Amino acid sequence: MPDIIAETLHELIVATRILTNEKVLDAFGHVSVRHPHDPKRYFIPRHRPPELAEVSDILELTLDSKPVRPTEFRMYSEKVIHGEIYKARPDVNAVVHHHAHTVLPFAISGQPIVPVFHLAAVIGDVPFWDQRDEFGDTNLLVTKPEEGASLARALGANWMVLMRRHGATVAATSIRELVFRTVFGSDNCKLLMQAMAMGHVDALSAGEIKLTAAHQQRPPSTNRAWDYWARQIEKTGLMPTKIAVAKRSATPAKRRKVSSIKKKARKRR
Repeated sequence: MPDIIAETLHELIVATRILTNEKVLDAFGHVSVRHPHDPKRYFIPRHRPPELAEVSDILELTLDSKPVRPTEFRMYSEKVIHGEIYKARPDVNAVVHHHAHTVLPFAISGQPIVPVFHLAAVIGDVPFWDQRDEFGDTNLLVTKPEEGASLARALGANWMVLMRRHGATVAATSIRELVFRTVFGSDNCKLLMQAMAMGHVDALSAGEIKLTAAHQQRPPSTNRAWDYWARQIEKTGLMPTKIAVAKRSATPAKRRKVSSIKKKARKRR
């Protein structure tokens, strides 16, 4: 019988490695996933570069972004981005905040992002959020619950929101859908800038976005893309093993029991 928690945590780490390999995350940025059995909690790695995150680094937080269990790990200061979006959007099960260089020119200039090729239809409408509007001059980090709640309101029913002079936040119903939307959203920005430089942008129509997004969000599409990106991190040696997941998911009592069984087996040999 599959361990859903273990599989979820493994996918979370794979997602961070994929998004790093695809140049969406670098030293900064973070990915989270809602607890598959408890919608009032979510998982997110501790404060460290995404590429270095391991399953053993993952923390379980409430939607108020408080650790479920005491921890000595340092947490991301912007964790409220995740908690407040999960509060506002019961349909969202995965979130990423990033500063991809393909996206930043739009966050800086105020130029809107529009889907310009079929795989990017999943980004849909992309609203702007300007922290300055409600909170004046800040250090641009989203660290207070009220700031995270404001960002969630700007996201609304959409799947991506641009954060002026900062970056972007993307939401999805699953980790694989999140990676699909984030990677192709980043690619879309690169292609959009190239088309703008050529003097003409032929964006997808509202109807094309609706029909194409529905097609691309199906498992055959998201799984195909996931398998491709997973293969890329395998080739670079970034694929995490599932051994660590199994160890983390077991309770201390279960681990002691397994250890005792192994010792008895060795004695019999």
